[in-house]
Amino acid sequence: MSDESPAERAAFLREELNRHNRLYYVEARTEISDQEFDALLRELQEIETAHPELITPDSPTQRVGGAPIEGFTQIRHSVRMMSLDNTYSEEEMTAFFARVQKGLGREKVACVVEPKVDGVAISIRYEDGQLKHAVTRGDGTVGDDVTSNVKTIRRLPLKLPTSSPQTFEVRGEVFMTKEGFAKLNDERDEAGEARFANPRNATAGTLKQLDSRIAARRPLDIVFYGLASAEGINVESQSEVHQLLDDAGLRKADLVWRTDSAEGILEAIRDLDSKRKSLPYETDGAVVKVDAFGDQRELGETSKAPRWAIAYKYQAEQAITQLLSVDIQVGRTGALTPVARLTPVFLSGSTVSNATLHNFEEIARKDIRIGDTVVIEKAGEIIPAVVMVKKEMRTGTEAPVPVPTACPVCQTEVRKDEEQVVLRCPNPQCPEQVKRRMEHFVSRGAMDLRGLGESVVAQLVDLGLVKSVSDLYQLDELTLTRLERQGTKSIQNILKAIEDSKKQDPWRLLFGLGILH
Repeated sequence: MSDESPAERAAFLREELNRHNRLYYVEARTEISDQEFDALLRELQEIETAHPELITPDSPTQRVGGAPIEGFTQIRHSVRMMSLDNTYSEEEMTAFFARVQKGLGREKVACVVEPKVDGVAISIRYEDGQLKHAVTRGDGTVGDDVTSNVKTIRRLPLKLPTSSPQTFEVRGEVFMTKEGFAKLNDERDEAGEARFANPRNATAGTLKQLDSRIAARRPLDIVFYGLASAEGINVESQSEVHQLLDDAGLRKADLVWRTDSAEGILEAIRDLDSKRKSLPYETDGAVVKVDAFGDQRELGETSKAPRWAIAYKYQAEQAITQLLSVDIQVGRTGALTPVARLTPVFLSGSTVSNATLHNFEEIARKDIRIGDTVVIEKAGEIIPAVVMVKKEMRTGTEAPVPVPTACPVCQTEVRKDEEQVVLRCPNPQCPEQVKRRMEHFVSRGAMDLRGLGESVVAQLVDLGLVKSVSDLYQLDELTLTRLERQGTKSIQNILKAIEDSKKQDPWRLLFGLGILH
């Protein structure tokens, strides 16, 4: 090692680290421990720090994220990114296949069935074996260049193996694994930050981070499903796309079915439904594609979707439980939202004890009463909602849900919104409204005041230390010592975040103020 030049050592380390990444993420095996891998990575970082000219685009160090950028540039897709038509019934799926048969003039048509990953669509281009750029769907024609954030995904090769085709553009989904998302939310709980609502939203927000160092700390992953373009290679079917992905070390769908009949498609969809809970990522359906590209070209497309593919959406999982009581939540604009408190029940991978009732007109329309046996489901398999009442199970002891005439927090008389169906508390100083406005103002998408999570905001309002967002900028170290569980370092971090927020772009301030309409 002592005889090697920095350039030679850096080249060796890059090759070794990339090889170990491929072993771990593509071949599911390892030769060294995590500690040994990290030691090699640190050594490469030290060499590149001392010799910046040795940094290459495919260096594993590029996955740790770089300094914040001003904003995203836009890139035009070489081939338009289209959306898929959806179907929710087996009858409609059979009708789709019948249209394919008629369009091609034959009974047997080879098709591929894959899981529909609930992530964020991405288009990635490799040129001469190097990752050139990663672009979001955008409007289908033009998307945002999120290359710096996508590079932080360890499974994604920054340089292709020499045995693989070297120039092509592939389409896929960026996602967070179920396990990674749960761990991320646990970490946010410990830091006093708001939990993410679901993996897809967390993924979308992470890809839009201007600071790729944040993306590097999030559990992003990727899976590929399609080919947009390729140079110097002959790929004529979806099955051959799968082989291309394997050769390039790019992850494809974990489960794939091939069939040539409507009955085979339905069997694959049912089989996937029984197995998809075991997949590491969230899925909300199956994608059915005609296999041969020649057949795809013959079938063509509409103005927004191909005629040769369709997404089958699974019905949301439901559960039956009892509605014990109804609480009223006050939002930052004063809107009163009824929330059902339920007998805890397991649904779609988690225990549910609360569900939204949307508004009081919805309660009246569905005739929901306290004590009712209700059917709940996760809308989009994420947000629990009461969808119907099992009226045949009523005993006569059920009670109507009272419509509030006063705010449950500040007791101000409520008003009916003339333009919407919601009731509102008109008191802008209502403590609950102040908390919600403050949480919105400090959130990542607004002024991004890190360290000011829900618990800290609640204390600031309850102690009367802040009554509006402007009061945040009057806080000092002595005032913040009145908060519980806030040491010197935490207080300094809060004060620094407040000071840093003064440099945020004006649009963040405007959005953070949360002005109605």
